[in-house]
Amino acid sequence: MINALTPLSEARAILADSFDLKFSKAVERETETVFERVKDKIPEIEWSFYAPLIVQINRLKKEKDAVILAHNYQTPQIYHGVADVVGDSLQLAIEATRVHQSVIVQCGVHFMAETSKMLNPEKTVLIPDSRAGCSLSESITAEDVMAMRARYPGVPVVTYVNTSAAVKAVTDVCCTSSNALDIVNRVEGDTVMMIPDQYLAKNTAKKTHKNIITWAGACEVHETFTAEDIAELRHAYPAAKIIAHPECPPEVIDAVDFAGSTAAMIDWVKTTKPPRVVMVTECSMSDNVASETTGVDFLRGCNICPHMKRINLENVLWSLHTMSEEVTIPADIIGPARQAVERMIEMSRKRD
Repeated sequence: MINALTPLSEARAILADSFDLKFSKAVERETETVFERVKDKIPEIEWSFYAPLIVQINRLKKEKDAVILAHNYQTPQIYHGVADVVGDSLQLAIEATRVHQSVIVQCGVHFMAETSKMLNPEKTVLIPDSRAGCSLSESITAEDVMAMRARYPGVPVVTYVNTSAAVKAVTDVCCTSSNALDIVNRVEGDTVMMIPDQYLAKNTAKKTHKNIITWAGACEVHETFTAEDIAELRHAYPAAKIIAHPECPPEVIDAVDFAGSTAAMIDWVKTTKPPRVVMVTECSMSDNVASETTGVDFLRGCNICPHMKRINLENVLWSLHTMSEEVTIPADIIGPARQAVERMIEMSRKRD
């Protein structure tokens, strides 16, 4: 049995009892188009370990009537090799409502799997490693939100999707970094509680006339970037464009050439095509965008999300093989939590 603490070498040995994980000419041919996209990020010598897993996952998901949703922060072998749908939190939330398969495998963190479950309560939702958490999600509880509501009665609560289902259930509407400003401007009133990411809230506050009440949460990937880091990058790469995510502190956002959500950064790079770019965000996102973009030199200025990296090909295959770990949400939470996410999706569609 494979669990969250099983070393990869041991996991592979266990999987080999049920699957052919040898690298053959047939496997090489079946995965050659994937390798062509990732060869600049994954050495050829390592590909012989990944390719058989990719083949087996893609075969098994058809047998299990499964679809794999993968966040942009997933490793290239997952993002390009086995994912059916890729995107940021908003894109994955919307696509989760459109899938026809009976099983959803969430290659992301736990709150994303919960979102897929609440939008598809009749489907089986799996996450390959339930330990894949999020510093933002863990920074606030439903009790914290209720205490804020008591302190600021009548003030609407806009909650970042990087939160648990229990928190979403006591929320008026959710938001992502893609639509935060639109959602804040659409809710009624001159004052809004925007939780739990203090930096997304502060960066949004600079663009709206509304008064925003914040919470002291932060993303551990983005909060450590500083204005001094940007200055060092400018010195090291004077001709490069530097772009960042709004989960970074405001002084970082003030110092970069462009700031936007995961999707906005990707679109900016593909549309603008600067000769050299530094993406101040999670490292795998930069790798994945680089694999999809020609004519742009991607330079390192990123941090690793340890939670996203808990998902790997071995536990994706095991999850499909054993139909574990299944995500469940209590009946009294799933309804109101889903309403907060659905309100966000509806507001985003009206925006478009």
